[in-house]
Amino acid sequence: MEFVNIHQAKTHLSKYVDRVNKGHEIIVICKNGSPIAQMVEYKEPKKRKIGLLKNKIKMSKDFDSELPDYIIGDYLP
Repeated sequence: MEFVNIHQAKTHLSKYVDRVNKGHEIIVICKNGSPIAQMVEYKEPKKRKIGLLKNKIKMSKDFDSELPDYIIGDYLP
């Protein structure tokens, strides 16, 4: 991990981008000595398969019906 100030980052942006891309290095950009951003290698998000849990989750037909009074009564003031 390398810390650089904003001026360095602007001046040598291409160099820092190449280093992050090649070596999985993290570049932290600072302003007045305090870290404000970091540059990391971009990774493509994993593709999610649609229907992965199909037929694995069961729900009763009355899952959205009102709760009985004895349950609601415990939570009302």
